[in-house]
Amino acid sequence: MNSYDDPSSARGRADFPGPSDDYGAPRARGSARGGSEGGWSRSSDGYGSAPGPRPTSGRAPAGSSGRASVGSSGRASVGASPGRASAGRAQVGAAPPGAAPPGTAGRASVAGSAGRATVGRASVRPVSPAGPEFGRPDVMEGPGGPGGPGGPTGPGRRAARGGKGDPAAIKRAKRRKRINWIVAAFAVVVMAAGAGVVGLTWFYDDVPAYDTTELQATSIVYADGKTELAKLGEVNRTLVPAEKISPVVKNAVMAAEDKNFLDHEGIDLKGIARAAWNNFTGGDTQGASTITQQYARHAADLSGINYNRKIREAVLARKLEQDLTKDQILGYYLNAIYFGRGANGVEAAAQMYFRKSVLTPPGQKGALTKEEAAVLAAVIKQPEPDQATGHKGYDPATNKEAAVERWNYTLGNMVEKGWMTAEERAKAVYPEKTLQKYDPKKCNIGCGIDKPTGNVVNYVRDELEAMGIPSTEWKKGGYRITTTINPQAQKSAEEAARWASKTSPMSKLPKYYKAALVAIDPSNGRVLAYYGGENGTGYDYAGLNDGGKSGGHAAGSTFKIYTLAAALRAEIPMDSRWDALKDDDNGRKISNAGRDAGDIRCGHSCTLEQSTISSYNVPFYWIADGLGPDKVVAAARDAGIRTMFDTSKGAPHDLTKTKPEKLAPAEFDNEVAFGQYPVTVLDHANGVATLANRGVYNKAHFILSVEKRDANGKFVKIAGKGEKLNPQQRFEANQMDDINSVLQKIPDNIGKDLKGDRPATGKTGTWELNQDRSDNGDAWMVGATPQVAAAVWVGTEGKRRAIKETSGKKMSGSGTPASIWEIFMDLVHERMKLDVKRFEDRKNTGNPDSEYPNGQSPPPPTQGPGNNNCGLLPDILCPDRNRDRGGNDNNNGNGNQGPGAGIPSTAPPPPNTFPGG
Repeated sequence: MNSYDDPSSARGRADFPGPSDDYGAPRARGSARGGSEGGWSRSSDGYGSAPGPRPTSGRAPAGSSGRASVGSSGRASVGASPGRASAGRAQVGAAPPGAAPPGTAGRASVAGSAGRATVGRASVRPVSPAGPEFGRPDVMEGPGGPGGPGGPTGPGRRAARGGKGDPAAIKRAKRRKRINWIVAAFAVVVMAAGAGVVGLTWFYDDVPAYDTTELQATSIVYADGKTELAKLGEVNRTLVPAEKISPVVKNAVMAAEDKNFLDHEGIDLKGIARAAWNNFTGGDTQGASTITQQYARHAADLSGINYNRKIREAVLARKLEQDLTKDQILGYYLNAIYFGRGANGVEAAAQMYFRKSVLTPPGQKGALTKEEAAVLAAVIKQPEPDQATGHKGYDPATNKEAAVERWNYTLGNMVEKGWMTAEERAKAVYPEKTLQKYDPKKCNIGCGIDKPTGNVVNYVRDELEAMGIPSTEWKKGGYRITTTINPQAQKSAEEAARWASKTSPMSKLPKYYKAALVAIDPSNGRVLAYYGGENGTGYDYAGLNDGGKSGGHAAGSTFKIYTLAAALRAEIPMDSRWDALKDDDNGRKISNAGRDAGDIRCGHSCTLEQSTISSYNVPFYWIADGLGPDKVVAAARDAGIRTMFDTSKGAPHDLTKTKPEKLAPAEFDNEVAFGQYPVTVLDHANGVATLANRGVYNKAHFILSVEKRDANGKFVKIAGKGEKLNPQQRFEANQMDDINSVLQKIPDNIGKDLKGDRPATGKTGTWELNQDRSDNGDAWMVGATPQVAAAVWVGTEGKRRAIKETSGKKMSGSGTPASIWEIFMDLVHERMKLDVKRFEDRKNTGNPDSEYPNGQSPPPPTQGPGNNNCGLLPDILCPDRNRDRGGNDNNNGNGNQGPGAGIPSTAPPPPNTFPGG
């Protein structure tokens, strides 16, 4: 693209000088078009308003002349009624009754016939009743009757063709007719030369519309409604209304690309002539274009530079000039063109280059300055390097010297046209300080997919689909999706769980170690943070992927929270007694997390509370056996576990679609009570949130609202789409208070209590990798405050491998997972400025005469070794009981162990061996 009078242009552009008004701004063209014309009119807002619409070609409003015809001589003649003609078909004769009244200004053009092509369709534009056009005293129409100011015969009225009036207006009318004649003449010459150009009638009547509404980007933002999480779509474009675009930007673009845009009729005659002449002489076929011609090229989706294109481009430009106002053409142009850096359209460009919006009026905070607007305008000529010519383009990031030269040229034209004062020009400095740095390797569209938040985008996609907005729709762009993801919570999750984060315990482990963390607001189910991997195209360690065929991890003892929920539903109290040594079920051995009788001091009389804190497996096995494993599965489902994987085939089962009694014990036997079966981190966080919310379930979700831009460029919420909360009381609140009171003792018991004496529930869990329990394969920590529930898993990528701490000892839930959980919970509460909130007190629900407990009556108090009085809670009051009789750490960490025989945890256990929870 070359600009008129551009010293750096090898081609140049035709120049159509025009007068300026008293303010130095260009005047609008001479015809009134049902409202203000010439780009935009002065208005009270100080930066312009939209022009009134024009009638379409050949269709005059009532009372003015239309397309009249008499005879068919050559199929083209001159209209009797004053009117404006442009390329196309015209049949003209005497005007019918009701033709244009005296004084109606207009233009007409004539063309002969060549093949099927004819030229000369007349049209009439009514004089604006709203007042004078911008800077045009020759089209004034004021109050008063005939003969008065603005009246049909009074002063200031533009004269009709052939009548007495303003000589300048008559001269312009003649000039416009000459333009049409020249276009028609070139068309005839081209067709006569057999160039294969289709008849101009087709060009005139079949102008394709350039619709940019389907070429926008869709933005996905954080819960704050402004911070961008991802940008999706076919192209990076944001449509903005023409009348809302800052006049500073419009002026700069016209100065750079077509300074006389407001004065000419849309056609570069010199360029057309040069293109045709060079074609006949074998020279360069390139030719410069006006803004209207450039947009016409977009509208017709034309390609290649040759005289055929130039002729058609010119005809389409005339069509556009006739049907649209200058401001409409400029608005379409600014929304369509490419500015480099992956930015299509002026709004995307303003954001990409300066992080500003073209919708901000001049003078307001954040508005583009004239210097910044000139940078954007200067880029249009060639946004990116051209390998064919070797020119590096005009992006200051790649060719600063040429960019500054082009910028100076643009400012010079702005001064010439009165859009910038000489004093402003003298003070202008290239805006390097506000210009954004640009990395061509950084994504411009699809941003967020290849970041940790990419998995959030996948969930957003699924939720949009469920709302009836498929990808084929939102990929067209124009949407803004506000997610539930809190930017501070997400930052905290990534700092705590990413291997690449120096503040994460993961950074000290081998790179093949993987962690996943999901946090949810218990009060509404909103996912506050989600980390399941480094991008949205790889494996999601926190949720389902591959059509739901993978993504789960054996939950270990963390699953016991749902067994507790099932127990309290059956009115089993927390102080009920259980036999923790009854580890044989008719010859089938029940593993107790690697402990033998000597390590379980409460022996045959362990309370359910003590069994939970010390994480004994055996009592939970017998709860499932007594109630039925389907009751545990049902409790997990009601809390939020939607998918569980069996261990025979590793297949996922949707608990929301299949009744628990059909799955248990067939797929999920008594081992479900202590977490043999894999679940996702997302579901587990949802389940913890339900317990923390006193049994009220809110489905975990990622979308807050769905908006789409309206005709004014404003985002408007789509009715019926977005967040729909549906809280459900799934468990009795008093029973959940009893569970939470016990779970609050675990973080302090493992040294992971939160800062500021903030109460939190917690539960650790571990699942073994090998049959001989020599290695662990999965480790968990889950827990919550009343405001945030979080689940953390640590394992390895690909085939499950042994997980160890940096010290070399087996990793358990109380190790790295608990550390990640603690770091995250402290950070997220501090950054989100959440007050310390406490859980409800314990209610001691349940039936003391329940039939299910199998333990003995409480033993008398005993004195431990030395001065250690362990009392009724030996494993709590005597921490050394977490060691075996040889004094070695048993790596329990309140987690649990299970078999594996070197295969994934979804493999079935060997005969007569039951995994620890």
